[in-house]
Amino acid sequence: MRELIFQEDAGQRLDKYLQKYLNLAPKSFLYKMLRKKNIVLNGKKAEGSEKLKNGDVIRLYLSEETLEKFHKPRKADQYPLWPGLEIVYEDCQLLLVNKPAGMLSQKADPKDVSLNEYLIGYLLESGQMAPESLAGFTPGVCNRLDRNTSGLVIGAKTLAAAQEIGRLLKERRAGKYYLALVKGRVTRKERIRGWLTKDETKNQARISREPLENGAPIETAYEPLAANKEMTLLKVELVTGKTHQIRSHLAGIGHPLAGDRKYGDAAFNRYFRETYGLNSQFLHSWQIEFPVMEPPLEGVSQKTVTAKPPKLFQKILQAEKLSAGGK
Repeated sequence: MRELIFQEDAGQRLDKYLQKYLNLAPKSFLYKMLRKKNIVLNGKKAEGSEKLKNGDVIRLYLSEETLEKFHKPRKADQYPLWPGLEIVYEDCQLLLVNKPAGMLSQKADPKDVSLNEYLIGYLLESGQMAPESLAGFTPGVCNRLDRNTSGLVIGAKTLAAAQEIGRLLKERRAGKYYLALVKGRVTRKERIRGWLTKDETKNQARISREPLENGAPIETAYEPLAANKEMTLLKVELVTGKTHQIRSHLAGIGHPLAGDRKYGDAAFNRYFRETYGLNSQFLHSWQIEFPVMEPPLEGVSQKTVTAKPPKLFQKILQAEKLSAGGK
């Protein structure tokens, strides 16, 4: 028998905690052990949906052989350090990072190293968390950007912070603004709507102005910040947040992003690739505006957090005689 005393953030579900502790066990095994009372909470039968609080006692009536088979503690050296980690904002609950283009927000494959691993490595190295605490809640990113989109990513240090940010994003109460360099001259603010479907085989979105079967309604707002004869720097508000929404939506109205190989214009992209060496879309998650926030996130209440665009973006804007917007 092994006894665990819960000392993590209150509110975590028992089954989620068990999945992290017995991290090699299938879910079916965990629920079977709960049904058979081989795993109990505070001496009583549990279903797994119970919300844990500090001091709760979880007893695992399992053999040492079974425990060794299914419990593999995470090691601190699995989480690398990244000297270039650019933290734009940090408090005891959250940190906001300026992600570079080319880095995954979260793993797509078990062998990947993403921003998520770098954040945990930073928290371990700085002493803000102990390796053994990874058996409970694992800190991580709350919003994801495409690999080749740069800019602000929110990381939660605690379960309470992760839950609150999850609600905030789901309810669309935070303002999320991007910088985008697009083909053509845009002269006025617009708020456009449509329906998006995803071709999973091609990893490509399709946009329609008319309702589509299985389509998700999307909404994108933008305003021009600067323009020349060939291109416009836009401030884009992501009202809804679907995969590839900004890229596909702007391309669908005739203003594809510079450098976008999936939805962009070949000749327009070639100019930026040959002139500046731009090999990814010119899209940067620039600002997040937080509304009034209650504890534990009072630190970001009514705060606007801004991330500088990459140096290459700034170079392009300067050379093309466009305002750098976030410079």
